Amino acid sequence: MAPHKQKSYVEHVAVRVKDIQWHINFFLDVLGMDVREIDGPADAPHQYWTIGGLQLMSTPGFAAPPSNDAGWLAHLGVMVEDLEAALTGAQTWGVRQLPQGRNWLQLPDGLAVELIQASAGSVSAVLAVNPRAATA
Repeated sequence: MAPHKQKSYVEHVAVRVKDIQWHINFFLDVLGMDVREIDGPADAPHQYWTIGGLQLMSTPGFAAPPSNDAGWLAHLGVMVEDLEAALTGAQTWGVRQLPQGRNWLQLPDGLAVELIQASAGSVSAVLAVNPRAATA
C-alpha cells in the first residue's frame, strides 16, 4: 500500500455528561477551552462545543459504566500548552488522579482525561484552524 500524503486529526469528540455546566466550567477554567457553539439556552445548553475539539451533550440521567467496562469512551487525550499549570488548575476541581500517571485525571461523571504537554506554539497553530470554514 502506498503511503498516505493526507494528514488528519480529530476535529471534535462528542461526550455525554450528566452535569453539562460543571463540565463547561472545568474545561474552560482548567484547559482554556472556550465556547465555539451552543445548542439551546446559554445558561442550560443541550449541547456545547468548545474551541479545541470537545462537544458536551447534556444527558442528566447519564451514568457512566465502571471504568473497566469496554464500549464507552476510554479517554480524551488533550494537548496543553502548559501541563504543570493545567494539573495545578485541575486540583481545585475534585478530579481524581488515575494510576496511569499524574497527567491522567478522572472527572466526576467517570470520563478519563489524559493531559499531554504540546510542543511550543503547536496548540496555537491548531486552534488557528477554522474547521467550519468553507473549502475553496
